[in-house]
Amino acid sequence: MYYSNQETQNFFNHTFAYLELKVENHFLHLFLNRPKAKNALSPTLIRELAFALSYAHHENEIWGVVLGARGDVWCAGMDLKAMKGQEEMNDSTIPTTEKEIILGEMFVKLHKPAIVRVHAPVYAGGFLLVGSAHYAVGTLEASFGLPEVKRGLFPFQVMSLLLQNIPTRIVIDWCLKGKKLSALEAKNIGLISDLVDSEMEIDEFINKNLIEPLIENSPSAIHLGLKAFDEMRAIDNQDKQAFLKKMFEECIQTQDAQEGIKAFAEKRKPIWENN
Repeated sequence: MYYSNQETQNFFNHTFAYLELKVENHFLHLFLNRPKAKNALSPTLIRELAFALSYAHHENEIWGVVLGARGDVWCAGMDLKAMKGQEEMNDSTIPTTEKEIILGEMFVKLHKPAIVRVHAPVYAGGFLLVGSAHYAVGTLEASFGLPEVKRGLFPFQVMSLLLQNIPTRIVIDWCLKGKKLSALEAKNIGLISDLVDSEMEIDEFINKNLIEPLIENSPSAIHLGLKAFDEMRAIDNQDKQAFLKKMFEECIQTQDAQEGIKAFAEKRKPIWENN
């Protein structure tokens, strides 16, 4: 991750300028909170996201992350003015990092379940967050637009993420035409995993259908599984089975694995230690 365990030790003592957060039921809930700027991704907001996800990665009591947003636009993409050094003053105390922060990899490196809660339009670079999460829950008010070609740009990084879940011709057509898709269209092509009618329903859906089932299972097994999924993509096909066998051997040595096997034999619910 972008910050070490030591660097995130005093996580809740920091001031976040553009990120709202709370911990509930072993999940860290984050909200992009820059509504006047349509939650455009400035260097400060990107740094705050990287810091929060690094904390979630290192902290054993955090088993997953939910990312939402405040305001009438979920994310307008990158803040181009701020990227050129014209960022507004703010009171964020999040330290800088020497590592380059790559938005499309932040959830992948988390190695814990990542859920995005999308209630409003998403544009351009916002797809790097929506497309890299393990679950994306949207409302009918959400929409998804890639306007880059209309501005003489192209969604290069977004295209790569979309191709992981969406057929090639659909992705190419979308990127070349710069279209906006409705939430229903996004669900039909696989960009979002679940769709509810309104924002009033989205939190209950996430809790009942995602968080509650996930926390019933071993957090250490989930962590190792997502870590394997991440690392497996960089391995040649002939080496994958050997790598996955090694990961299984590591997993079966965990306390959670021993507890799960014992609980199954004793016909009771396991008590997870996340070790």
